[in-house]
Amino acid sequence: MAGNLWVVAENWRGKVSDVTFELLALGRELADGLGVSLEAVLLCHQEKEFTRDLGAADTVLFLDHPSLAEPTAESYGAALAQLIQERKPQGVLVPLSNVSWDWVGVLPAMLGAPYLNFCKDVRVVDGKIEACCLLYGGKMEARVASASPAILGILPGARPAANGRIQKQASVEEVKVEFEKTPEVTFKQYIEPEQGGVDITQQPVLVSVGRGIGSQDNLAIAEALAAALSGAVSGSRPVIDQGWLPLSRQVGKSGATVKPKLYLAVGISGAPEHVEGMKNSELIIAINTDPQAPIFQVAHYGIVGDAMDTLSALTEELQKASARKGA
Repeated sequence: MAGNLWVVAENWRGKVSDVTFELLALGRELADGLGVSLEAVLLCHQEKEFTRDLGAADTVLFLDHPSLAEPTAESYGAALAQLIQERKPQGVLVPLSNVSWDWVGVLPAMLGAPYLNFCKDVRVVDGKIEACCLLYGGKMEARVASASPAILGILPGARPAANGRIQKQASVEEVKVEFEKTPEVTFKQYIEPEQGGVDITQQPVLVSVGRGIGSQDNLAIAEALAAALSGAVSGSRPVIDQGWLPLSRQVGKSGATVKPKLYLAVGISGAPEHVEGMKNSELIIAINTDPQAPIFQVAHYGIVGDAMDTLSALTEELQKASARKGA
């Protein structure tokens, strides 16, 4: 039925991603507020069993085609564009992840439709969809009401995944998919990153560094503090992209999700993609020269100051305490 609300269900490497259930919980709220049905859109190949997991939706639109076995921009974009033009939903919620990143930007361009990106929350206000979007790495927020059909890129964490896990079977509608031409870009293989000598997901303490440490030479100071705390050094994506640390040390949506007892964020601004990978740490301490840095919104304790001076002072005090204990 035209005018319903859609959630694009993310399935990757044999299972439905947790972020799908977050969006189903959000979508359920929005659909109820708009007085419309919630439909989950599942694009895949020979994986109809996934429809059983999507009970928070009223209906699952099941698109099965060999070209949809992997989420490539051309095939996913073309299939969704066809369906959106035909059925005209009020809004399409898409999880922002590594899986969707290449096709979610293509879809609005194919449709000429509005695209609201980096949405941390979405509400129904006066009968319309209103999104709270993050700008400039989370330093600004904008509230935007959009005409339909709108594509909304939703950041992970918008709702608890548990709220979207409903033990019931939604009705399933099989939708025929036709491509005008064979997609030119096809999936070949997944290449797993090489595992380093340290598994950051198993560390009780992480000293995690960002661009705010200044240079690769300053990693030695972070390493010294991590050693004093019996932990390890990890980093944000910009640090890994610059080659300061291996990919196996990256924390965030495009890296590892960690839950240490202590997470020390050093010179990290706190972009949503990074926060998603560490927000459930037991204790978060942030050090940053910018008092408005978004990382302070998730930190339990914050220090506004020079990262390297603070690390050096902490390391010195820990080493003194260790020496006194051993004396």
